[in-house]
Amino acid sequence: MSIQAAVSSVAAITAEELAALIAERDALAGALRVATTERDLALERLRALQRQLFAAKSEARSTDQKDLFLNEAEALAPTDQTAPAQAEPEESTPVTGHQRKKPGRKPLDPALPREIVRHELPESERICAHDGHALVEIGADVSEQLDVIPEQVRVLQHHRIKYACPCCDQSLKVTPAPSRIIPRGLLSEQAQAWVITGKYQFGMPLYRTAALLRRFGGDLASNTLAAGGVRIGQAVQPVINLLRDHLLDSDLIYGDETTVQVLKEPGRKAQTKSYMWAQMNGDGRPVRLFAYAPGRGAVHAEKLYAGIRTGATLITDGYEVYNGIAKTGKLTHLGCWVHARRPFIKAEEAIPKAARSPDQLASRFVRLIGKLYRAESAAKDWTPTRRLRLRSRYSARIVSEIEQLLLTHLHAVAPSSLLGEALHYLHGQWPKLIRFLENGNWPLDSNPVENAIRPFVVGRRSWLFADTVGGANASANLYSLIETAKANGIDPYHYLVALFKRLPLAQTVDDYEALLPWNIGLESK
Repeated sequence: MSIQAAVSSVAAITAEELAALIAERDALAGALRVATTERDLALERLRALQRQLFAAKSEARSTDQKDLFLNEAEALAPTDQTAPAQAEPEESTPVTGHQRKKPGRKPLDPALPREIVRHELPESERICAHDGHALVEIGADVSEQLDVIPEQVRVLQHHRIKYACPCCDQSLKVTPAPSRIIPRGLLSEQAQAWVITGKYQFGMPLYRTAALLRRFGGDLASNTLAAGGVRIGQAVQPVINLLRDHLLDSDLIYGDETTVQVLKEPGRKAQTKSYMWAQMNGDGRPVRLFAYAPGRGAVHAEKLYAGIRTGATLITDGYEVYNGIAKTGKLTHLGCWVHARRPFIKAEEAIPKAARSPDQLASRFVRLIGKLYRAESAAKDWTPTRRLRLRSRYSARIVSEIEQLLLTHLHAVAPSSLLGEALHYLHGQWPKLIRFLENGNWPLDSNPVENAIRPFVVGRRSWLFADTVGGANASANLYSLIETAKANGIDPYHYLVALFKRLPLAQTVDDYEALLPWNIGLESK
């Protein structure tokens, strides 16, 4: 076909046909854009899942963030109260021409018991090679090794002495049995404390504890150990109730929750998720509490926070149930900046390395939030009044920058993308996130309760599940005792031994109050 004929053919297309072709082209272009967007979102999700499965879980940023305050020296200039402590000089050995550091090793704890092992020369070698006189002892070269004595299993044989009248058969007396936390229990208080701290402090499953006992002659089934743990977990409930009273009377309370699996729960499948709720206070005597619940709904949370002091401050992540708790109890509800930062970290890491840039939007949010934390780190030992001044003069300006950046890009990013989700989460939590600017005592995040719940999460990887609801409740109580003891600087094993011995003797509220970790006293340990 000639060029003239082709031109004539094009000219013959009507306006309606041309409009239809243009509309079809635009529709195809729109479909292509949608497909491209869906592909990019799928690739982003894939990279995020790959990183979640195979990459390091740490959210720490590189050390280049130490330069964030080069322009804010006037706000964070060191003072006498904030100057870092000088590091102790390392021991060194003078050598001609330079100083060579002497590494050495950390000395062993001087409080540990010591057994002297003498190493002597044979008598035949204690003769002077020059004049034949006998050598005399003038001292010793001393070196130390750490020795470990394996667990020692023994049997406590209790003899309840009987008494009778030698003149008649009418009087017979037997020494009463001592009160025990588990009447007629097979394990002593020390043994029970050892088993419980092994599982709940160090994450050792009971079947391994039973195997360890068998090495030393203690042939007990793991079911026996588990049954004892459940009974003790129930027996300590009065102490847990007192700890909850102390917690709910605090000015600042942290809340969080994590999953747990219970195999034999009436009306539920073994694979169904249940939850372990964690609570801790931020003032007064440290209290760490765990509570089991079959769900994560408001009905369970309301029971845990029933009785909380009106006007207290609650800090949590963005889970909606906590909003209802704060509203019902008339609490000041603080948001968590770590949870606000975390989605931006995921969005930043989902970007291919070749395409990453410090000017990426996610990276800009991470840097700004990092400035807030640098300021808090510098002020961690300050008085609340001084810290509040810093927040008013410096942190408020950073918060304003974050807000401006948020509002600028909130509706410019696909909501279903990782960055879009991060922006919308930040926007939804914003009123709670900025409240820390009002009080120098209020924290930026709920990291402390996440750290408190970590031993449970780590232990769960070993023991995997609870067999029954009773076991889950007992575990919650025992975790509470151990973590509260740790938070008060008390060794959990010695605390549990003292508690198990004295708990059967408690009768009044004052008796139980004396069993709290900060009251019990462990001088006899």
